[in-house]
Amino acid sequence: MIPSVTAMYLADLGEARGRQELFTRQSPQKLKSLREHALIESAVSSNRMEGVTVDRSRVATVVFGKALLRDRDEEEVRGYRNALKLIHEKSASLAANEETVRRLHVLSRGGVGDAGEYKRAESDVIEKYSDGRERVRFRTVPSKDTPGAMKFLMTYMADADMARRVHPLVLLAAWNLDFLCIHPFRDGNGRVSRLMLLLQLYHLGYEVGRYISIERIIEETKDRYYETLEQSSVNWHAGTHDPWPYVNYLLYTIKSAYGEFEARVSKTSAPRGSKRQLVRDAITGMEGEFSVSDIMDKCPGVSIDMVRKILKEERSANSVECIGRGRDAKWRKKQ
Repeated sequence: MIPSVTAMYLADLGEARGRQELFTRQSPQKLKSLREHALIESAVSSNRMEGVTVDRSRVATVVFGKALLRDRDEEEVRGYRNALKLIHEKSASLAANEETVRRLHVLSRGGVGDAGEYKRAESDVIEKYSDGRERVRFRTVPSKDTPGAMKFLMTYMADADMARRVHPLVLLAAWNLDFLCIHPFRDGNGRVSRLMLLLQLYHLGYEVGRYISIERIIEETKDRYYETLEQSSVNWHAGTHDPWPYVNYLLYTIKSAYGEFEARVSKTSAPRGSKRQLVRDAITGMEGEFSVSDIMDKCPGVSIDMVRKILKEERSANSVECIGRGRDAKWRKKQ
């Protein structure tokens, strides 16, 4: 039986998908800036969750530019960008199979080392504490059993999807959980899981990920992400686990993306001046005190000079006020 909260999410997402075409038809000129912004956020957020970061001033160059990259982290962020580009442009002809899983891993890992190859040694999920302690959060499928587990996962998904024995969105979320529990690669499993989530959503007609970064929403709620993942992985090897905490988390995440998409399309300005509007939208969404850095985190690819300029304009318009002085000064909106 599907829990009632799950049924509510499925109904809401069905309605959101129905409105999706209306929004994209009504505002074709407004979507370019959203797509560019989502691409940046997705590449940065998905990698940052795995400890891969780039200098803020280099984000736009790494994601959109062709300049030489400085280090391994920049290679992986651009690689993830390339994987997103493949999904955005080729999703209709890109099957959700093992070949695609390996291909996305190669791209997101920058094509180096063991990219595209299943793990050769055990790689349990380890949680590290600030005091140096560690604990095994989850014991993944042994390396010798990984190829068989992946083949079974992909075959079962195709069969279940064809028979429509499970709602496609529930199946998609359950597949994502199983993939993370198998943990087929030595590194980069989380990133591939998020790329496959995006691809499978496109196959079902849910294309909000083109305009709103699902990866960024997951990063913003990563505590809940890891909590539900751990809850749903208990007894997974025995097949007696409870998938619903993680399934509901992903459905809620997708629903949140649609809510943000509709809100942004309704008020986003035309592409000209889109970065200025992005900063203004970020300021509007702030609660309590915030800093210039807080705004920049919401607006990757926007220069610090532009953020400061718009804050001054908003202060002149009596919309915000500055608290303190210097680089650590805080801001807040006026009531």
